[in-house]
Amino acid sequence: MSAPTQPPEVRDDTEHPEAAGYRARRTLPLRVEAMRQLRRRRTLLMGGILAALPFILIIAFAIGGTPDGEGGGGGGGRGGGRINLMDVATESAANFAATSLFVSAGFLLVVPVALFCGDTVASEASWSSLRYLLAAPVPRVRLLWSKLVVALGFSLAAMVLLPLVALAAGTAAYGWGPLKLPTGGALSAGDTVPRLAIVVAFIFVSQLVTAGLAFWLSTKTDAPLGAVGGAVGLTIVGNVLDAVTALGSWRDFLPAHWQFAWADALQPQLEWGGMIKGAAVSVTYALILFALAFRGFSRKDIVS
Repeated sequence: MSAPTQPPEVRDDTEHPEAAGYRARRTLPLRVEAMRQLRRRRTLLMGGILAALPFILIIAFAIGGTPDGEGGGGGGGRGGGRINLMDVATESAANFAATSLFVSAGFLLVVPVALFCGDTVASEASWSSLRYLLAAPVPRVRLLWSKLVVALGFSLAAMVLLPLVALAAGTAAYGWGPLKLPTGGALSAGDTVPRLAIVVAFIFVSQLVTAGLAFWLSTKTDAPLGAVGGAVGLTIVGNVLDAVTALGSWRDFLPAHWQFAWADALQPQLEWGGMIKGAAVSVTYALILFALAFRGFSRKDIVS
């Protein structure tokens, strides 16, 4: 008599819910997403514009002559004082780099942040590739996390690229030397690079609000231009509201009110007060917006 046939083995999916070899954290690696974004035409175009700006300024100064103090100033860190780096723009490479940041921080550097963060999820939806990414399967949180980290990385790279090119071009055009301050005095050449690094770091943190807006809008729409334009538009609205002095102390809660607080880093005595307040406001808004993006996307029906 033959031995009874054993029943087939049944896999317990409750103990091993994932397929063999599948690891959610290994899907959509950051290097893969970074290379995808780096090869895109808008990334190369944005990098070219930022790299060209210092040379455009050098040509402008060569045609127009030495700055004579007639250029407009920027809002001070606390919304009161004014600085005018244009007066000393051609004194040294450090002054030229600071001026390049000064003329671009209010709007030009907003564009790459809105572009890289707003053209993340929305572009995938517009190409009808988002649902295929999720079917790979890439978990939604993992997809958003990879895209957000890469977008913020490219945004930071854009802000670093501008002063680096400005320092190199300024050294060739005006020579290396101390950073002369519009209010008098100067920072030694050894202190210049660390102070400019603080400026770039604060500008990046202050732009996290724009990044949060663009990223949240990118999860709500299938139109990349809508997410990018919406983030830029709302940032401009914030700047307009900050100009309404009738709002009084309410302006302290506007990220735009602190966008030039980095001017405190270009003083003989480094002051952190305005930058800390501005960073706190920006990070608070950004965390709320990022949380809304993740929460909304996790519940969204993906049809494109």
